[in-house]
Parts: sequence; structure tokens; C-alpha cells
Amino acid sequence: MSTEATAETKPFTTPSHTSGNNFVSQDSGNDIMNDIVLWRRKKLSAIVLIVATSSWMLLEVCQFNFLTLISWLAIFVVTSIFLYSNMLTFFGKEPPNLLRLELKEETATRMAKTVRAWIEKSIRWLFVVSIKEDWPVFVGVMVRLLAISYVGTCMDFLTFIYIGILTGMTLPITYMKNEDKIKRCMEWLREKYKKSYEIIDEKAINKFKSRILNDEKQKEKKIE
Repeated sequence: MSTEATAETKPFTTPSHTSGNNFVSQDSGNDIMNDIVLWRRKKLSAIVLIVATSSWMLLEVCQFNFLTLISWLAIFVVTSIFLYSNMLTFFGKEPPNLLRLELKEETATRMAKTVRAWIEKSIRWLFVVSIKEDWPVFVGVMVRLLAISYVGTCMDFLTFIYIGILTGMTLPITYMKNEDKIKRCMEWLREKYKKSYEIIDEKAINKFKSRILNDEKQKEKKIE
């Protein structure tokens, strides 16, 4: 009987690191992502950045086809593993049994729950913004969505994703290093926004409402 048949399966798991910072989620399913974004695992963060940059360069600048790029990547991985195993056999060493690796059921369940939580949070956020009668929040959301739609006309989806990755790899760590300054600036902007909204509400919206009421009163008098 071969050693592959008798070997016990080894779950393919990744270590988790909890974080006490309030800027990121405390869910265990997001620990690895938090470590990458906050550059706690510098090698892994650098790999993500290099892979994203290389993919964008090959697909957008060099105009490679996505299917071709994936095929070449698979060829490179399979060839590398094949040569590595044969070199170990040639030098009399036992190659690693990669067939023992498997995705643990708990890990898959946690990943599915994390994706589900993101989807539910997004749907709930849409309903809260739509139902809640808060004009500043509604206007702010509409401005953001219009800005995203305008950005979509200036670049393709892949470039947008690449810029999103770069932003996600730089903004969180920048926020953590300059948290106090950013909070003071946000408070100042929030106060300016509220004052501007109050001025617009007094000068424009209230006048518009008063005109509507006056028109309704005049119509009622004519009917009488």
C-alpha cells in the first residue's frame, strides 16, 4: 500500500491573530485580511500588492487575455511543483505529500458566514438610508454614488478594482498613524456641513414649503 493511501489527511488552515484596534472588525474570519491591510504581515501584504500590480500591468498595459494569463500561471505552478518534486527524488529526499492538504470544513463555513454578513450588511444599509428621514445622510450617499458612477465612466472595472486595492492597502495604515489629526479634521468638516445645510434649509427649503402652503391656501379660498 502506498504512503499516499495510508497518510492521514492534514487540514489546510491558516493561523489567526486577534487585534484590539477599533478601526477593524474583531471577527475571527477577518483576522488575516486585517493583518494584510494593516501591514502586520509585511511579506504577505507585499505579495498581495505585487500580485495586484503585476495582474493590472499584464491585463491593462500589456493587453493580455485573462484566460491566457490564468493558463500561463497554472503552467508555471504545475511545472515548478513537478521540477521541485523530481529534484528532491533525485537527491534521495522524500517530496512533500501535497495530497494531504484539504480545506477544513470550519474554515469554509466561516468564510461563507463572513460573505453572508457582508451581503446582509450592504442590503440593510440600503434600506436604512432609503427609509430613514435624514436628509444629510441621504444627500451624502447620493453624492458618493454619483461620484462612483462618474469614476466608472473614466476607467474600466479592473482599474477601479486595482485602485481600490491600493487604497485599501494605504488608507487604513495611514489612518492609524494619523488618527487624531484625521478625527479633528472630520469633526471640522462635519460642523461646516451642518452649518451649510442649515443655511440651505432656511433659505431654500423653508421658502419652498411656505410657497406650497400659500398656494394651497389660495386654492382653498377660491373653492370656497
